[in-house]
Amino acid sequence: MSANESHEHESLIKTPQQLGVVMVLSFVIPVIGILLLVQLVIGGINTDTVTNSAEAVADRIKPVAQVTIAAGGADGAAKTGEQIYQTVCTACHSTGAAGAPKMGDTAAWGKLIAQGQKTIVADATKGIRAMPPKGGATDLSDYEFERAVVYMANKSGGSFKEPAAPKAADKAAKK
Repeated sequence: MSANESHEHESLIKTPQQLGVVMVLSFVIPVIGILLLVQLVIGGINTDTVTNSAEAVADRIKPVAQVTIAAGGADGAAKTGEQIYQTVCTACHSTGAAGAPKMGDTAAWGKLIAQGQKTIVADATKGIRAMPPKGGATDLSDYEFERAVVYMANKSGGSFKEPAAPKAADKAAKK
């Protein structure tokens, strides 16, 4: 027999300690693998009841803005700019949704205010960028809508004048 042939039949394990280590590892490694696989399968299911409650899901998928169309006052008086802001404009102009300038943000409104009251009102009346005409409240009179624009601009650093109330003959002609 040559020296090469005798080395072919030798074991890699030469001591009892090596045999013990190999036996422990041959048991521990598959068990760890099985535990990790089980954790992967079980851990993939989210069982957090707080984030999966009906209220939490509804809150996450609610629309960015909602348009509320409210009728005029009971006495037929025109709504104030603040009332219109609270019912129509606040959805976008309080959060900055769709790029709307937030009310009170003097930097964002400063560019608009510099264009002048007539330009801002005209652009907002016909709709600009993501904003629909009259903010989606097309039932507002031009007077009421201008009051809302003036209210927001003035709360954001502007000094626009409140629009003049329409005459009674103009109101009757619109009805």
